[in-house]
Amino acid sequence: MSDKYDDIINMPHHVSKSRGQMPRRNRAAQFAPFAALTGYEDAIDESARRTDSKAELCEDDAAELDKKIKLLGARIAEEPFCEVVYFVPDKHKCGGRYAAVSGNVRFIEEASRQIVFCGGMRIPIDDVVKISL
Repeated sequence: MSDKYDDIINMPHHVSKSRGQMPRRNRAAQFAPFAALTGYEDAIDESARRTDSKAELCEDDAAELDKKIKLLGARIAEEPFCEVVYFVPDKHKCGGRYAAVSGNVRFIEEASRQIVFCGGMRIPIDDVVKISL
């Protein structure tokens, strides 16, 4: 009884005379793992990332904050130093995070309702939750 491949099973391996053999490193690259789900890990990490919700200030805290902004505006010629805690909305998800910045305030822009620091940083007044002078 003969097998299907008996005619070729014992033949010598073909080696090309016109082309050199591929280096082992290049041959191994052909069999490297394939990532079919590129970006999947990033998507999982993004969905697991937590955000904070923006807290609403009570009337007393809002009045205190307004008083400090007016005091800051009255001393603007001195470029007063202060620390501001504000809410930064997330670009991809609902919510955001709280950040703190400190420095000298250059001016308060009434039209766009922003606090502008000497370094050029701008913070929307509506996102400010705390000011320490």
